[in-house]
Amino acid sequence: MSDSRTHRGPHPEDQVLFHRDAWPRLRDATGDLSWLLSRDYSMVSALKLVGDRYQLRERQRLAVMRCACSDKSKEHRTSRCQFPSPVEPIRTLFLDGYNVLTSVEAALGGGVILHARDGCFRDMASMHGTYRKVVETIPALNLIGESLESASITSCVWYLDSPVSNSGRLKTIMHEVAVERNWNWLVELTQNPDAVLATTKGWIATADSIILDQCDHWMNLARAVISERIPSARVVDLS
Repeated sequence: MSDSRTHRGPHPEDQVLFHRDAWPRLRDATGDLSWLLSRDYSMVSALKLVGDRYQLRERQRLAVMRCACSDKSKEHRTSRCQFPSPVEPIRTLFLDGYNVLTSVEAALGGGVILHARDGCFRDMASMHGTYRKVVETIPALNLIGESLESASITSCVWYLDSPVSNSGRLKTIMHEVAVERNWNWLVELTQNPDAVLATTKGWIATADSIILDQCDHWMNLARAVISERIPSARVVDLS
């Protein structure tokens, strides 16, 4: 069956699964999972233990997994996070393209945005190997670009996963937006953006846990865009 979605919006069950009444239980589950991860339990076994204890549904378990992290990871990530300032400007930013874009798209589309323990905002979207342009794509790119411009970031390198279908089409869309807005964007298709970004010496923008645990410096871009420019975003705070 073809994917006919036109929005990066909420899952039909999210209204119930992430209602405010469920937040205390989800927060407790996130705290317990983080405690276990801090004591070197594997994610798979710890998540099953916590999920069963709190009787979490599949999407709730996914949310808790995306929000939890060990104490060591939290300290490492938060100590290396910075937003540009006149004193310490970021001239070139390297972006985890799909990671940043889909979060902003989801926020615009009314999807659940998770406020994680490490301070990141993460979405619940899943591309399953294929990216589909939605109504929110170009507005999201414009909001991201405007945030970067206001932060005096003059050059951006976007990395997109080449194995993901339609990456080439998205690259063209990004190029067209950049030309129209006179933004200095370079879009690169690469087999494994995670590996590239994890070893990049400059500043990066991502909420990917694997990259954050390895990189030297990062910018919490999706959170900045959503917090400052999408007041209607549906943020579920499990921090």
